Amino acid sequence: MDKIKILVVDDESRMRKLVKDFLQKSNYDVVEAQDGSEALDIFYNNKDISLILLDVMMPKLDGWQVCREIREKSKVPIIMLTAKADERDELQGFQLGVDEYISKPFSPKILVARVEAILRRTNQKDNTGNLEMAGIIINKVAHMVMIDGISIDLSYKEFELLTYFMENKGIALSREKILNSVWNYDYFGDARTIDTHVKKLRSKMGDKGDYIKTIWGMGYKFEAET
Repeated sequence: MDKIKILVVDDESRMRKLVKDFLQKSNYDVVEAQDGSEALDIFYNNKDISLILLDVMMPKLDGWQVCREIREKSKVPIIMLTAKADERDELQGFQLGVDEYISKPFSPKILVARVEAILRRTNQKDNTGNLEMAGIIINKVAHMVMIDGISIDLSYKEFELLTYFMENKGIALSREKILNSVWNYDYFGDARTIDTHVKKLRSKMGDKGDYIKTIWGMGYKFEAET
């Protein structure tokens, strides 16, 4: 099976090497670009790139320009990397079609986890339609969940919520981020609706409900045994 190819774009060679080393340890094929212009050349010459890690501040063409041009021709997942922790920048990124937004400095392990989550979400890593973890099996095609071999009955949103948690295992998720991803950006209700759904989901999952950890004042994290 061919390795999944990821394009890493950053004008800092040390940052590229750090990210490349961690991705290669996770069995990804990595190609590098040191500026926006080179990134576009590589992208157009490699039709099998499955995901792009894109720095914002770069010479020649910045990350926004690169993202804008790629989005005119492709829906390839894009993770923006930036030293700026500015809400306006983050909003601009999502408006341009960015899939994820990570501020520097970041943990390389968390970066790899987010790469894995996005690839699963876009069905590039597992084409079976199944997601399996710690005795929990989600069949995304049939919209079914089994725990330790027993089928459990979940509402549509509970199913989407559990899928999102499992696809983002080990990542702290704010209530707002969960709303944006599961309920989509057109939901304007109270973010606390998440708590109600999580409570119902935990009760239906039995002992496995303990895998959904509460992060007080922020949101939730899914931590399961391997």
